[in-house]
Amino acid sequence: MKMMRAISIGVGALAAALAATPAMADALLDNANGYTLDEDGNLTRFTGMLFDPETGRVTRLLSRRDDRPREVDFRHDAEGRTVIPGLIDAHGHMMGLGFGAIQLDLSDTASLAEAQQRLATYARANPTLRWIVGRGWNQEVWGLGRFPNAADLDAAVSDRPVWLVRVDGHAGVANSAAMREAGISAETRAPEGGMIERDGNTPNGLFVDAAMGLIADRIPTPQPPVRDIAFQEGQDLLLSNGVTMMHDMGTSQSDWDVFRRAGDTGQLRVRIVSYADDLDTLLDVAGDRMTAWLYNGRLRMNGLKLYMDGALGSRGALLLQPYADAPGQTGLSLLDGVGLRNRLSRLALDRFQPAVHAIGDSANRETLDAIDDIADRYNDDRRWRIEHAQIVNPNDLPRFARHGIIASMQPVHQTSDRTMAEARLGPDRLQGAYAWNSMLRVGSRLAFGSDFPVESPNPFPGLAAAVTRQDANGQPPGGWQGHERLTMPQAFAAFTTGAAFAGFAEDQVGRLARGLYADFVILDRDIFDVPPEQVRETQVIETWVGGERTWTREAQRRRQQSRNAPPMDAPVGPMITDDEEVTEGR
Repeated sequence: MKMMRAISIGVGALAAALAATPAMADALLDNANGYTLDEDGNLTRFTGMLFDPETGRVTRLLSRRDDRPREVDFRHDAEGRTVIPGLIDAHGHMMGLGFGAIQLDLSDTASLAEAQQRLATYARANPTLRWIVGRGWNQEVWGLGRFPNAADLDAAVSDRPVWLVRVDGHAGVANSAAMREAGISAETRAPEGGMIERDGNTPNGLFVDAAMGLIADRIPTPQPPVRDIAFQEGQDLLLSNGVTMMHDMGTSQSDWDVFRRAGDTGQLRVRIVSYADDLDTLLDVAGDRMTAWLYNGRLRMNGLKLYMDGALGSRGALLLQPYADAPGQTGLSLLDGVGLRNRLSRLALDRFQPAVHAIGDSANRETLDAIDDIADRYNDDRRWRIEHAQIVNPNDLPRFARHGIIASMQPVHQTSDRTMAEARLGPDRLQGAYAWNSMLRVGSRLAFGSDFPVESPNPFPGLAAAVTRQDANGQPPGGWQGHERLTMPQAFAAFTTGAAFAGFAEDQVGRLARGLYADFVILDRDIFDVPPEQVRETQVIETWVGGERTWTREAQRRRQQSRNAPPMDAPVGPMITDDEEVTEGR
């Protein structure tokens, strides 16, 4: 009897010991200053994470008090650094970012003269290019007081076509050679939804919105190898900035082919939620419903990108009242109310998700009206998206709470556009401009992004802008319309769980929790414990996607050291031959 009792006690002790020992895990991230959000949106802490390298999914978060497994396949020491879920950019243009990395980049030019010098240098360094294509100019930053024109470009390059797109992608300037090749003359008329700027009756080189196609359509189509190079460049830029998922707004068939080639060859390292550039692309790719997740949750097509208007900087945003600095203009309507309702109804029939570009207050009101008319027929979870929602009439703000509308916004637009928005609208029409906090207060959902390559894909300046409403120089004091500031957890949620929800991906990413993908970023500072202005300077140390380390700062440093410094007049990115001309194609 005593022996039986001893055996019984021994078995009980063994069971208790086994219960107290954590289950063996394949991989352990340890010694982390970890932050994530729980299912209720509360910020929570962790110091370790177990994940399965086979599935790439989290199995358990660990606190400091939790025992670690005695044996794991590998252990990664975070060295006390801050670890957060991979950030999600809810609005970007993947191939535009990649092509921008291998084309002429004017985004940091401070004057027309500097842009002209860079254009001339680029042309000399690329003598085989039949067309010179670039992007990023901003006449507001230049202090030019007007848009650039063909004469400005001719002064730098006149022997071959040049096409340079404005930073927002809604206007472009061509030199005289490009206009000649495109057959532009005094008789050329702008298509509906576009504008050609003229000196008298003669086009002066500036083309806005739909009129841009008159030039862009004449640029030779880039070949697949060049497209693949551009994609890899863009992918590296995202990973280096801690972005592990992006929503691609305006995916063409050729863009989708690039993504599929990367997936088929194991080179798709970021996750992409895709919105097609037109209905034909959507139906050809997806058929009669959203595609399944491909490549272990790396790629899916959700729906269609629609355009209601243009951009504020080029005066294409559709306003209820005329522009304060151009009293005869109210912007451009790229899709009327009837057309919008038809498209929304068509998409809703097959449960595709619309993402409607609306910047001006008139475009936002028309989009809200259309959703009001359509949404009651579809009472289930549709997640109607309005992209940008930059200028909203205050009376329309509460309407974003209806029907589960998602306000997909970009904080860096506020700091970049502040003075321009004041000039375009005047002081009395700014109450509903870039109104992030108001959106949350009325019950709308926020999803944040950058609109790269219009802005940098780096999300940390976006986080800083969201909580300060100030630019990198701390202007204006107290923040522009400071009542629209967010807290850091609110801004963080918009770049993680909010962006995941906007893409029907909240069961895959956005948080670090059991069953979700182990997408995480290791940072050089604690973004929740430094002054907001220091958040802007955050650097990513490592980026992991699906439990795989996909980018490290140290590896990037070693690659840069191994390369010889290019000559001063060398082009950025690889040389592109005559038949490999690059254009974004949006």
